[in-house]
Amino acid sequence: MKKLFPLIFLFAIACESVPITGRKQLSLLPESQMIGMGLTEYKTFLSQHPAVGASNPDEQLVKRVGAKIQTAVIKFFQQKGMASRLSGYQWEFNLVNSPEINAWCMPGGKVVVYSGLLPVTKDETSLAFVMGHEIAHAVARHGNERMSQAIVAEAGAMALDTYLQVKQTQSRNLFNQAYAAGTQVAVMLPFSRTHETEADKMGMVFMAIAGYDPTHASELWRRMSAHGGTKPPQILSTHPSDATREKTMKEFLPEAIKYYKK
Repeated sequence: MKKLFPLIFLFAIACESVPITGRKQLSLLPESQMIGMGLTEYKTFLSQHPAVGASNPDEQLVKRVGAKIQTAVIKFFQQKGMASRLSGYQWEFNLVNSPEINAWCMPGGKVVVYSGLLPVTKDETSLAFVMGHEIAHAVARHGNERMSQAIVAEAGAMALDTYLQVKQTQSRNLFNQAYAAGTQVAVMLPFSRTHETEADKMGMVFMAIAGYDPTHASELWRRMSAHGGTKPPQILSTHPSDATREKTMKEFLPEAIKYYKK
């Protein structure tokens, strides 16, 4: 029982609330450390996948949309009295040539869009939602939360392994395998789906503040469905199904539309 007290104390001091949804999350790592790691990964990525260049019209589009979403995010956090949450952010937006339908944002505001995404987004409004979604992951500190979960899971595995040292080696190995599989399905993947849903909602709010109509957000996932191949069952996927996402966004639309001014 005594061993539980440090863990309970750790959870108590490391919990914070996600903006917009209010969900409690565990963040064990200093955000400055997350931003530092994000900057390192960002520089490494761009050294291997250079941006297409400022003269490219698609690059200009990415930078224009990114700047609008950045302004919206800053405005939102200032209005909520949470401007300190963006401390250390140095925003950048780049387009790289890749057929992948992908985009991401590192902690600290480093955003990369893959050229393969643009034929799916088709228009500036849909691109604004995707970029708002990816930025939401960063400002909601989802990466910190997932790393914190992994740290707790690893610490738990180590404690259990110590306990099982009195057992036969074969039994311990089997248990460790079961623990890893159980953690992945029961903890990591459901939280990933929660993160995606939160990022959808926050992305809708950010795009609305930036002047983009959030009613178009759900349309994007119909196009995503058309580009999707074989997908794993939702219970074993880090992302909700396209149909689930579309339904959730439609349900959240009345809240997001409050932030929209033409």
